[in-house]
Amino acid sequence: MSGSGSAVVELVGAGYAYEDGPAVLSGVDFAVPEGRSLALLGRNGSGKTTLLRLLSGGLRCASGRLRVAGEDVTYDRKGLTRLRTTVQLVVQDPDDQLFAASVGQDVSFGPMNLGLPEAEVRARVREALEALDITALEDRPTHLLSYGQRKRAAIAGAVAMRPRVLILDEPTAGLDPHGQERLLEVLDRLRGSGTTVLMATHDVDLALRWADDAAVLTPGGLRTGPVDRVLADDALLDAARLRQPWAMAVARLLRSRGLLEPDEAGPRTPEELDAWAAVAREV
Repeated sequence: MSGSGSAVVELVGAGYAYEDGPAVLSGVDFAVPEGRSLALLGRNGSGKTTLLRLLSGGLRCASGRLRVAGEDVTYDRKGLTRLRTTVQLVVQDPDDQLFAASVGQDVSFGPMNLGLPEAEVRARVREALEALDITALEDRPTHLLSYGQRKRAAIAGAVAMRPRVLILDEPTAGLDPHGQERLLEVLDRLRGSGTTVLMATHDVDLALRWADDAAVLTPGGLRTGPVDRVLADDALLDAARLRQPWAMAVARLLRSRGLLEPDEAGPRTPEELDAWAAVAREV
């Protein structure tokens, strides 16, 4: 994996199979480098969620090992506490994660389980609610939240643990376009504050727009690299049953018409295309 930082968490030769089933993952080497935003892509059933649960300790490797900051994870109380203060997973459906009566109570659960002083717990809750822009919802019953609010509340619970790596499983699923934009703004703020973010998605356009690096799961294994290079590989996308990103198709068209230089970055969203076209008309 390319990247400016060393691996915070990594799987080495990892394999996993559910009971009485074939191997979902086999011999996977996968590192999450610090300071990079990473999109994990693959078709439904490719093993994305299994890989995320292995990284976060929700599942234990049947073969291979999980490492944090270069050291093998031990699955005793001490080892799992170290892992969960380094890596936090937010599942796709927030209703599978939220369980307390109010938002504030839910967000405080993780820090309280660490045995932190009450003042520290309150500080972490306040910090997480501010980061997710849901401070006004602290006393709101979780069952009265909108779907987008529940998504952000679930993420706040993970952020309150102050992890070095935040893992999100299909975080934009079920959100309308406005909700997606608000969530991406939140993720940008978290990245700006030093949190490494790993997002599993099958949305290639979102990955190209948002991530520094991409990892693509195919039946033949895992391929990683800079997002623009990985998602330009048509054979890889075919193997993963992913479509070509819209922005890649637009850039190829513009280059074929001599409207974009070979090494010039093209527009990555319809809004950027409109802005680019406006400038081109003026020229």
